Amino acid sequence: MKLATLKDSTRDGRLVVVSKDLSRCSEVGHIARTMQAALDDWAYVAPRLAGVAEGLDTGAQPAIRFHEHDAASPLPRAYQWADGSAYVNHVELVRKARNAEMPASFWTEPLMYQGGSDSFLAPRDPIVVPDDTYGIDMEAEIAVILDDVPMGATIDEARAAIRLVMLVNDVSLRALIPAELAKGFGFFQSKPSSAFSPVAVTPDELGDAWDGGKLHLPLHVDLNGEPFGRANAGIDMTFDFGELIVHASKTRPLGAGTVIGSGTVSNKLDGGPGKPVGKGGVGYSCIAEIRMIETIESGAPATPFMMFGDTVRIEMKDAAGHSIFGAIEQTVTRYDRN
Repeated sequence: MKLATLKDSTRDGRLVVVSKDLSRCSEVGHIARTMQAALDDWAYVAPRLAGVAEGLDTGAQPAIRFHEHDAASPLPRAYQWADGSAYVNHVELVRKARNAEMPASFWTEPLMYQGGSDSFLAPRDPIVVPDDTYGIDMEAEIAVILDDVPMGATIDEARAAIRLVMLVNDVSLRALIPAELAKGFGFFQSKPSSAFSPVAVTPDELGDAWDGGKLHLPLHVDLNGEPFGRANAGIDMTFDFGELIVHASKTRPLGAGTVIGSGTVSNKLDGGPGKPVGKGGVGYSCIAEIRMIETIESGAPATPFMMFGDTVRIEMKDAAGHSIFGAIEQTVTRYDRN
């Protein structure tokens, strides 16, 4: 089952069920007006939404054309957004580029931060910033939306609570990060609003690519129309989503609608840093990673961060080459309050 939220005059939009090929959708306000309403009563609502999905794909269900540009993020705002760093290869490269030792605990316990969740960007909204010297970077990731999770959840409870899977661009302002981290209190200004894919899908929709905690497909990242990343999200993921959820729920319950991110998808190459797509590698899911490798190899980064006018596209395709979630496609623009 594929779900999306269409923009309307309200903050939370209106929920629709989307056809498998992303071409059509059906209004389901009589079942649940919003994505959050569906998640709040998932056991009752999900079978009814699944019935609409079946009718939509057989042609028995009334439908309208689905346009990705009309979609908000599946949850335009959420009660909680927590982003992990499941691909420890990425963290290792960051520290190596700074000549910093990698703590052994990073391999046994996930890193995680609590992000802002009150204003997610729509998947085709621009990345609006006041200044393009802030080190603007995309971070292409996988994210899951949860049902209620008890405090101290077991790994089985955690994995069973995953209701939907989607893509995310967790935008980072790299030039602002060092000063914030130096204060010892984490990210805030350096993490503006994130954007999610037009469509979120139930795990069963992913078939064999979903193993209960990981999504085993390449994540396509293009920068200004050129291939930038094709890292496989199921490879080199040190902590799967079940482990991330267990970590997040150690001292608190997680409410229905909580979003958990994987962190930047990152693959090694023959046990070492990756290579650009153009040089036979799978590339990168953020600019910082290639800059780290350039720093390690030559002493200084060469690839610039995103500037005004640059466009990033993030998408994932199934084995037949069809888009699963639709595409996040965002252009960096200057913030003008007027």
